[in-house]
Amino acid sequence: MMFALFMIVILLVTGLIWLFDIVVLSKKRAAGADEPILVEYAKSFFPVILVVFLVRSFIVEPFKIPSGSMMPTLLAGDYILVNKFTYGLRVPILNTTFVDIKQPARGDVAVFHYPPDPSIDYIKRVIGLPGDKVSYQNKRLSINGQQLALQDVGQYEYVISGLNIMAATQYREQLGSVQHDILMHDVQGNYDADAIGAKFANNEEITVPAGHYLAMGDNRDNSSDSRVWGFVPERNLVGKAFFIWMNFDQGTRIGSVIR
Repeated sequence: MMFALFMIVILLVTGLIWLFDIVVLSKKRAAGADEPILVEYAKSFFPVILVVFLVRSFIVEPFKIPSGSMMPTLLAGDYILVNKFTYGLRVPILNTTFVDIKQPARGDVAVFHYPPDPSIDYIKRVIGLPGDKVSYQNKRLSINGQQLALQDVGQYEYVISGLNIMAATQYREQLGSVQHDILMHDVQGNYDADAIGAKFANNEEITVPAGHYLAMGDNRDNSSDSRVWGFVPERNLVGKAFFIWMNFDQGTRIGSVIR
């Protein structure tokens, strides 16, 4: 969000300098005189900044995965591309939709503005849609009374801070039409009494309110998600992650499609 604001400011400054030159300065310059250096820079940078701004705002935007909350689907250090028009065209900064295209589907890996602090972008998997009744008992998701199918894939080990090895069990989960892998650890989460995670722990079924989504990380026991901070408002959506374009540590991940 801050980068978009920065882009708008630079776009306005360079555009206004160019316009001021066209309307005022150029008429006062002698024929054949050189343009002021500031005007030259503004004329050079404005078209480039405009193209970058339009592409990032309405077509595709790059992001870097900062943590392991979406393992094994996404790893820390993955550079991904996010489709910005999948969930509709939005006004930059305000993030209000002015052209509706489609709504998120169960299983989408979505980027959104973190509800407690919209200046931060988060990425999680969409689990519950508006109106869905969701429960999470014994680490098994049920949506609208139907428990999701799980297939045990085997053990999964990864390195955490301090070069310690963390072991988890990898499962293949069927979420609607999307089949994806998740990780589970032999731990129980701690949640505030009014958090969705606490309601799940009490075997309660929650209903996703209108205009909101329930999001969870694929690394189920190592993810700060809707169970901790609540539902994702529709207005916070940024786009759908679809492609890994770079990972400097694991080159084999380059070119992977995100499912």
